[in-house]
Amino acid sequence: MAKRFNSQLFVSRISFYTTNEQLKTLFSPFGVVTEARLVKDPRTERPKGFGFVTYESEAEAQKALKAMNGRIVDGRLIFVEIAKTRRAEDATS
Repeated sequence: MAKRFNSQLFVSRISFYTTNEQLKTLFSPFGVVTEARLVKDPRTERPKGFGFVTYESEAEAQKALKAMNGRIVDGRLIFVEIAKTRRAEDATS
């Protein structure tokens, strides 16, 4: 089976003051963002500094990856990479 590029990106080192909407706006110039989600601490509800951005197509995600990885946003150097998908057996255990 051929390995496919994922249309979901993992974004790290995001400012703790960034909102989901700001994350979506930041990545929108590269294609249609279907979801932009920051991971939050369940106790405090504060963002943990990383999140996920999902595009409609793999091509849009690839374009955003190349443009945004290593860019300075809100004074912070962010890193963007392909989100790793969990295998079905990993998700059930």
